[in-house]
Amino acid sequence: MLALTLTADLTGITNLGPLDTEDDPYFFTFKVQCTSCREIHPNWVNVNRFESNDVSGSRGDANFVWKCKACKRESTATIRAPANSYQQASPPKRQNIVEFDCRGLEFVEFKADGEWTAKGLESTTVFTGIDLQEGEWFDYDEKAGEEVSIKDVKWEIRRA
Repeated sequence: MLALTLTADLTGITNLGPLDTEDDPYFFTFKVQCTSCREIHPNWVNVNRFESNDVSGSRGDANFVWKCKACKRESTATIRAPANSYQQASPPKRQNIVEFDCRGLEFVEFKADGEWTAKGLESTTVFTGIDLQEGEWFDYDEKAGEEVSIKDVKWEIRRA
């Protein structure tokens, strides 16, 4: 089991999470390493929880099925549950966003492309279209009358 964790300094917002619905799934983007030969695949790969792929030689399925080009071993990853929202904390604390059951592969690097959402800490404002690729985000909460931000974004992939 691997977990994608996030540590970030949230100001004026909470419940930061990927926009992830069946009609508009979030694609988690990773670099992959084979646990058999330790080869790191040069391209980024996408995994979403609504996609289901058959595992060859098995009756099972997985969200992500991958065959290593170096050793030809087939590996799988399955998202265990919907992504968790990151809650505002002071000081910022590492929190699990999503967990993967990986067989024969490991995710070694995460790229936060895709749309994220959050809610105002002191208001009911919902912020959509949040882009975390730059590692920070700034906006203004009209209802609360203050600037809101996400800074010092740190992603980590850890054993769950």
